[in-house]
Amino acid sequence: MTVDSPVTALRELSLASAASASLRAVIRVGVADALGDSPMPVAELADTLGVDAAILVRVLRNLRCYGLFDDTDAGIVHTATSKLLREDHPERLKNWVLWVTEPWVWQLWPDLEQALRTGRGHFDERFGEDFFTRLHKEWPESTETFNRSQTELSVLTSAAIADALDVVDVKTFADVGGGRGYTLATILERHPHLHGTLVDLPAAVATPDPRLRPDGELAARSQVVAGDCLAEIPVDADVYQFKSILEWDDELTVKALSNARRAGHPGSRVLIITNLIDDSPEPRYATGIDLLFLLNTNGKRHTKAGVTALAERADLRVENVTPAGTLLHIVETVIP
Repeated sequence: MTVDSPVTALRELSLASAASASLRAVIRVGVADALGDSPMPVAELADTLGVDAAILVRVLRNLRCYGLFDDTDAGIVHTATSKLLREDHPERLKNWVLWVTEPWVWQLWPDLEQALRTGRGHFDERFGEDFFTRLHKEWPESTETFNRSQTELSVLTSAAIADALDVVDVKTFADVGGGRGYTLATILERHPHLHGTLVDLPAAVATPDPRLRPDGELAARSQVVAGDCLAEIPVDADVYQFKSILEWDDELTVKALSNARRAGHPGSRVLIITNLIDDSPEPRYATGIDLLFLLNTNGKRHTKAGVTALAERADLRVENVTPAGTLLHIVETVIP
């Protein structure tokens, strides 16, 4: 039996959750941050962290199978991939990994069979309330992890979005559900003629990107507004941007888009920025997160045809679909 045999592939896939659990464990105990740029003996690393050295060896041995960390004669060293778990890495994904391995996520995966049989997720039945209510009420630390994770993803994609936008004739730009505003700030820096508004829930905008704060360098060209796009979008703008948030239940997505149509004016553009599942350079990521969305909000990662249909249901005219860098797509719609 070769390493690449179907039997081996299936056995390894069935235990892939061990890698996710190992990733979360090493982040929570601080392995990546404790390990500097020089090799460290595993016993010393374990002592520094206050963890069991024998178990640490076993956890790191599992992660090495996926290219995280390495074991040399001088001790444990980082790989390019494991460095992404460090707090000081410019392309850090530490909080995103924590977000998709939160304890509630592990509770949901067994429900995939029920969703397969019934055609929908069952979060409300399991917990007695919708996902967002439960998240903010019962899992406040997870809410904060989510906000940090979205900033991490924005760091990876915001420059490409700013470069891809055609906003020469635009004066006002609203980033709806924009979290702490990293992407909006990047867009405003790239396009100095724009005035931008960040709109998100109070918890998200309570600590906005420093550039958008009253003493920030973009304060004169920006405002931060607390609002819920599923209730009302409280700003008239030339462009509304929904980046990586319209992945809920279809009815909620249509409601948010309809609220943008009501808030704007004829000719206003509504941009849906997402990783289209049928043209994704990361098919394992896209299809995996698609299933997680199914289980927490009865949502989905969109196909081009699917997101176009939802925009049309909100009475928006789809104009174009273009790539934004290598990871995202911009679905451009217009208010008739």
